Amino acid sequence: MLRKIIIYLVLSLAIFATAYFSFVYYATYSEGVRSGELIKFSKKGYVFKTWEGEISQGISGAQIFKFSVMDSEDKVIEQMKNLQGEYVKVTYIERYRTFPWWGETNYYISEVVKEDSPFKVK
Repeated sequence: MLRKIIIYLVLSLAIFATAYFSFVYYATYSEGVRSGELIKFSKKGYVFKTWEGEISQGISGAQIFKFSVMDSEDKVIEQMKNLQGEYVKVTYIERYRTFPWWGETNYYISEVVKEDSPFKVK
């Protein structure tokens, strides 16, 4: 009887863990576009080195959008390095949760495009 209970408990935990990690891996909360000045982009971390960045969405820098870029997004990483200090538009997905090896934030950039700044006088 006790053995049967332990087997059911272990199977239930395994099914729950599989369902949870599948949800975290595949589910997205939202997706969208943001724009602003790319003020920071770096690879950082103690155990897992991840690409992290910040976009200033206001003149005073009071509105900061923090994001991560997955290591598999080589093109986006190179573009971010080249567009440092420029006004950019990024396409992102927001996840419910994240894994430590993915990044520090729940926002992941999938595309970046240079834009003309609305704050520059022509």
